[in-house]
Amino acid sequence: MAFDGVMMTMVKKELTANLSGAKVNQIYQPARDELVFAFRTPDGVKKLLIRLSDSPRIHLTSCSIENPPTPPMMCMLLRKRLGGARLTDISQPKNERVLRLTFDALNEIGDREQLHIYIEIMGRYSNAILTDGDDNVIDSVKRIDFSESEERVLLPKLPYTLPPMQDKLCIEEADVPAVCRRIIDLGGDDRAILNTIQGISPMIARELAYRAETEGLDAAVEQLKNEVEHGVGTPTLVCKADGSPMDFCFMDIRQYEGALTVRHFDSYLELLDTFFSDRDRIARMRAKSADLNRLLSNTIDRLSRKINLQKADLKKCADREALRIRGDLLQANLYRIEKGASSVTVENYYAEDNAPITIRLNPAISPAMNAQRFYKEYNKAKTRETMLTEQIKKASDELQYIESVQDELSRAETEAELSAIRAELRDQGYIRTQKGAQKRKDKPLPPIEYQSSDGFRILVGRNNVQNDQLTLRTAHKSDIWLHTKNIHGTHVIIVSDGKPVSETAILEAAQIAAAHSKAKDSAQVPVDYTAVKNVSKPSGAKPGKVIYVNYKTVYVTPKKHDP
Repeated sequence: MAFDGVMMTMVKKELTANLSGAKVNQIYQPARDELVFAFRTPDGVKKLLIRLSDSPRIHLTSCSIENPPTPPMMCMLLRKRLGGARLTDISQPKNERVLRLTFDALNEIGDREQLHIYIEIMGRYSNAILTDGDDNVIDSVKRIDFSESEERVLLPKLPYTLPPMQDKLCIEEADVPAVCRRIIDLGGDDRAILNTIQGISPMIARELAYRAETEGLDAAVEQLKNEVEHGVGTPTLVCKADGSPMDFCFMDIRQYEGALTVRHFDSYLELLDTFFSDRDRIARMRAKSADLNRLLSNTIDRLSRKINLQKADLKKCADREALRIRGDLLQANLYRIEKGASSVTVENYYAEDNAPITIRLNPAISPAMNAQRFYKEYNKAKTRETMLTEQIKKASDELQYIESVQDELSRAETEAELSAIRAELRDQGYIRTQKGAQKRKDKPLPPIEYQSSDGFRILVGRNNVQNDQLTLRTAHKSDIWLHTKNIHGTHVIIVSDGKPVSETAILEAAQIAAAHSKAKDSAQVPVDYTAVKNVSKPSGAKPGKVIYVNYKTVYVTPKKHDP
């Protein structure tokens, strides 16, 4: 999977056809290594996605991308310099993975100026650089100083230079015979093709080698040259046997001979959106939730260790009755014990056969004080057992709560859901509020809403706080409440509207409850359901914690129905 130079050439032609002369309407930076330009065109607003990490690429997109409430500094700079600018040219040097977008803009005093954005799609070195008309760097998404590179520095006011070119042949400029001779000289296999032709990925090199076996090397290279020169590539998606996307490219793929399926698209927008839409969302959320995941994982580890240590201490308290028995036996035999004795053997009348028992004594204190010493140790062990039992329960409840937050974090799909989880953890004291920081009031998120096949509304909580709101305040007493049995998950409500809830609605709501739980990848998941009137919240319980009675259980396979 690679966004190679020739793919960049094909995408460039699609961008030129769609965006030439378009004006910048808005600029967003959803993540540090991601930019989105919204252009006004005669056909409406079109979005250009520039991604610089985790499968770097540039292409038009129709996907909806959530933006942070506060734009980063680079985003504000781009808005200041390019807001309302017109895109006048898109160029690319020799099938390299570099695009230059040229803009006609107005500066702060209203004079026209020419600005460029260089988009370098080069794996982990991918970057976006804003330059002035003389190609001096204004700023870049990733700055490169002298400590990182002596050959190529990207800092404001320094001249911009292109990345070093590879020693390969540009298929648009080279003669086909010259390309073929070099491939043969290097061994004639797919590796030789990869090391000869500029801007192709390993999959394209393998495809050309495959075609060369049946059509001849000259014909395979000639066909590639024609596709690149005329921009007649075929947006192609290679899928696994289960239909999941595996790779993409700009030409038809025959090398797998039916082992994998191939789909063709009308545009690179459709191809790349299809391939990356879910993957991008997951990667973006993983990056934005990394600090929360770390906090929750560390808290779970800390609580688990604490509970294990407390249980080990509690186990020691189980022998406290032996201390009381020794105290009683000493008290009953005080007249037989000599002062200064280090031990005494007495009949143990607590045993069935009155078997004798030897009790060690502290010779420095009296026999009566030795008896009191055992009573004192017994009382301390009894008190410690009570305290440890309470502490273990409290820590176990806290551990369950943190695990439930971790589960809801794994299901969060938007920045708003992450903000709600952060607010919940802040309210519970797990995240510190910085001094002087204003508490941001986010708009409350509505629950996720589905509808059963027979018309009942099904509401799903997004987090623990919303679970409480949904179950204890929003739902009517006659509504049906569902939750996975002894498995972390969300609260689900079937809105009855005063009607008897059907078995079909309960089954479908149970499938949804299982799909929104930690058991979403399992089969035959137990889901409890009962009327909302049978659900209550214990006093002082953490958010999302409830108890319920008079319930039934159904076993289902998780399934998300259409909202």
